[in-house]
Order: sequence, then C-alpha cells, then structure tokens
Amino acid sequence: MISRVLGFIRDIVIARFFGAGESTDAFFVAFKIPNFMRRLFAEGAFSQAFVPVLSEYKETQSTEALKELIGKTAGTLATVLFFITLLGVIGAPILIYMFAPGFEQEGSRHDLAVDMLRITFPYLFFISLTAMAGGVLNTFGKFAIPAITPVLLNLSFLAAIFWLSPLLDEPIMALAWGVLIAGVAQLAFQFPYLNKLGLMPKLSFDRDHAGVKKIMNLMLPALFGVSVTQINLLVDTLLASFLVAGSVSWLYFSDRLVEFPLGIFGIALATVILPNLSKSHAAGKTEEFSASLDSGLRWVIFLGLPSAAGLFFLAQPMLATLFQYDAFTTSDVDNASLSLMAYAVGLPAFILVKVLVPGFTSRQDIKTPVRIGIIAVVSNMVMSLILVFFFQHAGLALATSLAAFINAGLLFRALYQTGAFKPQVGWLAFLLKVLFANIVAGGIYFYDYTPLQWYEWGAFDRTLHLTLEILAVLLLYVSAAFLAGIRPRHLMAKG
Repeated sequence: MISRVLGFIRDIVIARFFGAGESTDAFFVAFKIPNFMRRLFAEGAFSQAFVPVLSEYKETQSTEALKELIGKTAGTLATVLFFITLLGVIGAPILIYMFAPGFEQEGSRHDLAVDMLRITFPYLFFISLTAMAGGVLNTFGKFAIPAITPVLLNLSFLAAIFWLSPLLDEPIMALAWGVLIAGVAQLAFQFPYLNKLGLMPKLSFDRDHAGVKKIMNLMLPALFGVSVTQINLLVDTLLASFLVAGSVSWLYFSDRLVEFPLGIFGIALATVILPNLSKSHAAGKTEEFSASLDSGLRWVIFLGLPSAAGLFFLAQPMLATLFQYDAFTTSDVDNASLSLMAYAVGLPAFILVKVLVPGFTSRQDIKTPVRIGIIAVVSNMVMSLILVFFFQHAGLALATSLAAFINAGLLFRALYQTGAFKPQVGWLAFLLKVLFANIVAGGIYFYDYTPLQWYEWGAFDRTLHLTLEILAVLLLYVSAAFLAGIRPRHLMAKG
C-alpha cells in the first residue's frame, strides 16, 4: 500500500511537470522495455520457477545444499543478465524500433527514447537480482522487506524530478537516471536481511548444477506463460505508437490506476500463495493445496469486483483529481478515462491470472500456462487490430481486458479438470452475497457529479469529494457484505 501510494504521488508529479506528449511518450517506452523484462523475472517466470525449487530444497535438503543452490543460481543469473544488459544497451535503437515502430526512425521521439533506454536498460540487471533475493526472503516467510522495496523506485523518481531535472538540458532525462539509481538501491537494500538469515549468496556460475538446471528448464517456457498480461500491454504500446501523440501516455496513466488494486490485491495474493502452494505440493498435501487456491479465488471475487466497479465509474474523477494540473489538460483526462474504463473491465481477470498461475508453477507444470498464454496473446493481437480502428487507444485497452478473461477462464478450467482445484462448499451463496453487496454499494456512483464540476473544482474540492465518495462506497460495501452474511472465515482456507 505504501509503495502504491508513493507511486501515485510519483505519477502526479510526472504528469504535472511533463504532461502527456512526445517526451513523456518516449520515456514511458524507454521505461516499459526493461520494466516489462523485470516483470518476467520479478513477478513472473523467475520467481515462479525459483521459489518452488527453493522450497523443495528447503524441505528436503541440507542447509549447505540450500546455500549452494542460492549461490550458484545467483551467479548464473547475474552472468546471463550482464550479457543481456550489454546487448540491450548496444541495441537500443533496434529495441525502440521493435516496441514503438510508430516513433519515426529519425524523429525526435525515437532519438530521445533511444538515449533514455541506454540509461534505463541496466535497471533490468539490478532488479532481477533483487527479485531473486525477494524470492529467498518470501520462502522464509519474510514478506515485508521485498514488499517495501519498490518504495525506493518512487523516491528515486521524485528526487530526480525535483533535484536533477532542473540541472539537465533535457529535463525528462532525469527520469531515466532515477530508474537506474533505484535499481542499485533496491538490490543493496536486500543485503542486510539476507545476511541476517545467513543466506547471502556466494556467486558462482554453474549452469550444470541440478537445481540451477531445474530452475532454467522451468523458467524458459514460463517467460512467456506467466507474463501474458505484460505482453498484451506491450502490444498496446506498439500499436499506440502509430496513434496521435499522447496515446502512449494516456494508456500509461490509466494503466497506473489499474495497477493500484492489482498490485495491492493481485500481486500480494500471488506472492503469498506461491510459497504456500509449493510447500503443500512438496509435502503431498493435496487438500491443503486446493484449499489455499480456493481461499485465493474468494479474495479475488470479494476485492476485485468492487475495485473494478470503482475504477470504471470513477475514472474521470480519479484522473482529474490525481493528474489534471499544469501540463496535464482536461483533454488528457477525457482520453485517459476511456482507456481506464476499458482496463477496469478486465481487472478481476488480471487478478485471477496472478492467483491461478501459481496453481501450475507450484507443481512445476509450466507447459499448461504457456499453451494457454499463447492462445490469450493471439486473441489479444486479433482483437487489438480490430478494436483500435473503432475506439483508438481505448480499443487497445479493451482488447487487453478481454484477452485476460480468456486467459483466466482457460487456466481455471485446466486446474478444475485435472483435479488440482476442487471448489469448497458454499461458492454459489458466496457469489450471490458479493453481487448483492456490489449492487448496493454501486448506487452511490449514480450521484450527480458532472465532469464539468470536477474540472472547475480546485485540488482540495476534488480530493475531498473523491475521498468522501470512495469512503462511502467502501463503508456501504462492507456493511452490505456483512448484512448478507459474509464473514472473514468465508475467505480463509479450510484444509
């Protein structure tokens, strides 16, 4: 929560200082490329492959064998990342052309994006090693340190904007330097806590080590399978680069608002559920495994549906309150709100994917989510090419949301058909109660606040009205859920 709130402050400052135009489009592409690869490692393939193997060693091997696995995995990962980073810096013009072909080959956006990518790409090296350190800490039940680490990225951004940007000929370049500094800081932040556990790795390159080979075999296909949402978002950026200037930025700011509940609920649930599922599978406790998944799915329904409704109906008020100052215009709010509403439709599916994928990777089954991921990506590409003609950038967001539902639906069906997940009793009653609570709370959204009012109000009035409306919805939702009979025990795992 702290990290996401600071992330909002960061985005408010970026919008206020730089608005939505060619320079911000260039930065968001330069940041999105290493950030996309980060998610393959930090919240995707590497963690999904590393944590189950680490849990297996923790349960079945000696402490020395565990330390050897960590050291050789870290050494091998660092070596591979070094060469990937080197290639990324050298090939920055090619990468920008691949991910944003709409930026003219010799145009200002293209050149600026290349310059920034050469600074931001090494972030991948540091943040991927940070993800590995976080995987170790999570496996040993230390969730707080990896969770608070992203705060350093947001603080680095803010410091770069306020202190570095006035010193540069191209002020927005400060954002790229902020990314690089944050990568170093986040990795260094993990060291004392690893050392306290006695698990500070001694780096050693050894790709033939049994545990390292197992992680690599699980990881390579998972690079695609567990990162479908991110690949779809990159497709959005690629196509948006052909649209009017500002389209990439509108998608970015609307995506940031969707990332708030996704980060708090979806990634948090996935982070906690993966070590638990891996431990249950390693111990052969199939009922406990299914019960943990069941609990995760109930949390998704209980938290995801009202979050999606809130983002959909309050899209314009939220964007106006957070971003519509100085360089960020009312036109930017109008356009960004369209893509935010489209992304909001898919929020429950985005969270579901985060919770369902560990149901496969914890059992070291990578092939199934990869196969399903391919179907989802192809579906997204087809729908994006169709919908972009009708709804421009908002059509890209809608296609990503619809593809997420395809992904989540196929993942759920596969878990159910294989018997890995067996729904516990009471699901129909639970769904009806949640639906009732959402309908009751949703009545507040129809209270008359016209877009013109939000534009005319100052920052204080906007913040006051938005806060009161969100608090009223939250209070009404929780009260309605309680009156309908939902209790904390209905959301907990019952093995």
